[in-house]
Amino acid sequence: MAGSIVSAWLGLPKIRSPVAVANPPSLPLSPPLPQHRLHSRQYELNRFVYPVLSRRSRGISIGVNLNPDKVCNFDCIYCQVDRRSESETQFVELDQVLAELEQVVHLVTTGQLFDDEKFRSVPPALRRLNDIAFSGDGEPTTYRNFDEIISRVAQFKRARGLADVKLVLITNATMFHRPPVVRGLAILDDNNGEVWAKLDAGTEPYYKLVDRTVIPFQRVLDNILAASKLRPLVLQSLFLRINGESPPPEEIMAYVQRIKDIQAAGGTIKLVQVYTVARPPAESFVTSLSDAEVDAIAEQVRKETGVAAECYYGG
Repeated sequence: MAGSIVSAWLGLPKIRSPVAVANPPSLPLSPPLPQHRLHSRQYELNRFVYPVLSRRSRGISIGVNLNPDKVCNFDCIYCQVDRRSESETQFVELDQVLAELEQVVHLVTTGQLFDDEKFRSVPPALRRLNDIAFSGDGEPTTYRNFDEIISRVAQFKRARGLADVKLVLITNATMFHRPPVVRGLAILDDNNGEVWAKLDAGTEPYYKLVDRTVIPFQRVLDNILAASKLRPLVLQSLFLRINGESPPPEEIMAYVQRIKDIQAAGGTIKLVQVYTVARPPAESFVTSLSDAEVDAIAEQVRKETGVAAECYYGG
């Protein structure tokens, strides 16, 4: 499962939904945990929920994998998920997700997670639960009942007094126009949610080269604009070498211009995460940019758009 250990991330709109969807009174919570102490590595048996020490969250992030079948509408050349092999798990079982979430939240909030050798070296300042992130082995917004699972997890979070814990959606922004996703985003807005939308290119050809999808680039741009008019978005942008070649300067210029276009049309981007390959990708012709190259892209973003940019380097 993607991101299932510490090293996974180390080194790495407001449309109102019906109240019945955002806060359904009849949905049961997952059963309470047994009173005995959980083994710190019990999460390794999970199918959907996993903890990671996230360099971008500056704390512990609990991932919820909504694509255990590895289905994604992108086939990014830098992705570490091997889509040539089939997963044993094909469907998301919502009750199982909530049970696993209960378990991992308990491990983090009681500190038992840090008995695990994989998390034992986590500094005290980072031993905090920052967020529950919808991500995993594919595009989470392709999940058919996206609004339902967001609602159930938001209900779980409220019931356990975790108002300060964020709900983070890590997404390629291709499905924002679908009604279940519109409703799900509205639930995120009402529950300390944050959307991290992928933008890896400035031009259609480079987008197709890197993200390998039949979905038009303009749909991604339109969806990011529409969503960012209703809530501030975080952009996550990965740049890399392809067959040893860094992105051409004109591509970076076009990418920065896309951000400026979003701003000019009324959208709000609150942060850009500029990063590069930190884990072995599925394609051998993909390698990391240097730290200096990542820094230069981030500085160009800051200088030309006024948006804050954070850098994350390769392994």
